[in-house]
Amino acid sequence: MNYKQACEFIMSNLPMYQRQGKAAYKKDLGNTLALCRKLNDPHRKFRSVHVAGTNGKGSSSHMLASVLQEAGWKVGLYTSPHLKSFTERIRINGSPVPEEWVASFITQHQKTVLEIAPSFFEITVGMAFQYFAEEKVDIAVIEVGLGGRLDSTNVITPEVCLITNIGEDHQQFLGESLEQIAEEKAGIIKEAVPVVVSQRQAETEAVFKKVAGEKHAPIFFAEDCYQSSFSEDHKSWLVKYKESCVEKSCPAGLKGDYQTFNLNGVLKCLDLLREKGIAWSEEQLIRGLENIVQNSGLKGRWQVLGTSPTMICDTGHNAEGVMLVVSQLSRQPFEKLHIVWGMVNDKDAGKVLELLPKHAHYYFCEADIPRAMSGDELVRQARQASLNGEFEGSVSQAIAKAKKAASAGDLIFVGGSTFVVAEIPGL
Repeated sequence: MNYKQACEFIMSNLPMYQRQGKAAYKKDLGNTLALCRKLNDPHRKFRSVHVAGTNGKGSSSHMLASVLQEAGWKVGLYTSPHLKSFTERIRINGSPVPEEWVASFITQHQKTVLEIAPSFFEITVGMAFQYFAEEKVDIAVIEVGLGGRLDSTNVITPEVCLITNIGEDHQQFLGESLEQIAEEKAGIIKEAVPVVVSQRQAETEAVFKKVAGEKHAPIFFAEDCYQSSFSEDHKSWLVKYKESCVEKSCPAGLKGDYQTFNLNGVLKCLDLLREKGIAWSEEQLIRGLENIVQNSGLKGRWQVLGTSPTMICDTGHNAEGVMLVVSQLSRQPFEKLHIVWGMVNDKDAGKVLELLPKHAHYYFCEADIPRAMSGDELVRQARQASLNGEFEGSVSQAIAKAKKAASAGDLIFVGGSTFVVAEIPGL
């Protein structure tokens, strides 16, 4: 079995949440544990950091991996979903898992996969753990897929847990209120394992304190320790260490305003890792935060794709994420604003569309996945939100139409879904 055949096997035989939605969601860890047993429990053979949250968990995971890599550690990184290639999900020191290894793994374990019938995500988690164990990583940064308590990654016992923030997303699985969603995210907290919460939120603080107390887990709210902001030119992060009142500056490897929330949590998490023997220096920290994209391969987070006209993309897709993106868009210089926008059909589109700028011209599109919201439905809801635009077909067709209409001083923004960003030509 070659790589292409291996990918076809796992994508055609196993339910994939990113494409199919609810039908692929598993409500227990049984399959993951069964698969790990067949693989001789690879998740017990490396140290790890576990990262959960509604928004920011991907960026935070890449930040952590970049700094630890600069510090000389062999760092595994597991994230989801991928944008262009399946191998993006599993990396060591920024390099994706080799296609040949993926093909070999599926060939070797095809019978086991058919017996257990895991979801696409479950087999991917098992594959990542096996690769990290075989390659003897010093530490792996593991991003939660959905929720926390019942997520397939939640079989590890990490050195530190990091929870970025809580917002309204995947309510059909995690609960309607922020408190209920926080309960699910808090499910990654383990007995006596320290947990960092990037943002203190009135609705969820008590939930995290309660679960941490039950687990005898030290809990830290990162904003009590750090206060991060951007410099005026957006080229540097300014970090105030609250205990010492010292303020330091370092080049900003990511440009989204929302990254300051993530940075606080990452810094506190790194402090705790250093206490556990995962050492790093101030110089390595600065290099890691500057070189996040180069070191980890992160894409689609307030990423500038071109100039004249300026073209920017971002994967923010729920109300909280879109609100932050729109706020940053409002401060950008442009003559006219063009927005290429698509969504998936299980999001609260109406709530998100109401947040978008009314003065922009919209090019609505459908990503090439079964979960994509139909163009007709997206346009109908957009018009209810007083947004001006038409359905243009595929993502590439919508971008081409926007580029044709835009002048050199205009701004084109592409977003609404990770899957829309994934289909940007040349990303």
